[in-house]
Amino acid sequence: MKKNILKVVFVIIGTMVGAGFASGQEVYLFFFTYGIKGIIGLLISAFIIGLVTFQTFQIVDQYGVNTYKDFLDVLIKKKGIVKSTINGIINGFILITFFIMIAGFGAYFEQELGINSMVGSIFLAIMSFIIFMTSVKGVVKVNELLVPILITFLFVVGIVNLKTLPLGELKNYTIATNSSNFILSAVLYSSYNSILLIPVLLTLKNYIQNKKQIFKIAILSTIIILTLSVIVFLLLVKVEVDISKLEMPAVYAISNQFPILRYGYGFIILGSIFTTAISLGTSFLQNVAKNKKNNTQIAIVICITSVLVSKIGFSNLINTLYPIFGYLGILQILKLIGI
Repeated sequence: MKKNILKVVFVIIGTMVGAGFASGQEVYLFFFTYGIKGIIGLLISAFIIGLVTFQTFQIVDQYGVNTYKDFLDVLIKKKGIVKSTINGIINGFILITFFIMIAGFGAYFEQELGINSMVGSIFLAIMSFIIFMTSVKGVVKVNELLVPILITFLFVVGIVNLKTLPLGELKNYTIATNSSNFILSAVLYSSYNSILLIPVLLTLKNYIQNKKQIFKIAILSTIIILTLSVIVFLLLVKVEVDISKLEMPAVYAISNQFPILRYGYGFIILGSIFTTAISLGTSFLQNVAKNKKNNTQIAIVICITSVLVSKIGFSNLINTLYPIFGYLGILQILKLIGI
């Protein structure tokens, strides 16, 4: 039972800690720009994500939900075009975020290794396709292997960073371009992540056995997500250039302040992107594929398309699309909590 709890938690963290998170781009956009209040924002968002995790598994346990369509049937009682539209929007966002992971993989290759971004994007697209052919068990296995390493390394980076960080002067080291909307920003962050997370959670129903497990999973996931978020936030304090011009600010901070950890953190970035990409891709396929043959055909199409879309640019995709879907996700959270 304890092993199942950890498996589920690792998939949740693997989904959350993707390219945008580990690179520092999401933490910068939604929290760091609000200065010290961004830390409070991180606490709010982690709590909401934990609550969404708990409520989603409660619905799965109570109603025997198998797909996102079934989930919407519970959430929205009325049938019709509204429900179909929402389902389409959610699937679209999952697919777009999968594309963003492919772009992020390529962005790291170009920024840190000087290799054309298309090489990295093509490599991840091929690896994702291979995992898609192994079903949910393959996704769980990859997360089970990689996520503990990712968490451990981020904790080590956080401890090393704290030793050289003047916490007493932290307020002077953070940017506060607009501190009035930090709560809204935190809600937007957690809401668009819930759009991605809920379909992934639905694929894990066979690993959940009782409500006690659900509570433990929600609590443990919340604590880990909050801790990792604060670690990345504090890394950004060390960036001495214009962060807005960096594709991957956390990677820049590591490379300049702790060169010895540079390639280790590179593994974290690439591993995080990989775990998120396969989790999202698998949930998308489960939502739209009608059979095994159809699953393979759609997997081929989305993997090829992801490479083409990656040319738009990693940070451009995050900065433009995530806030938009964040507003849409708020409605889902309110409905979910209201059940």
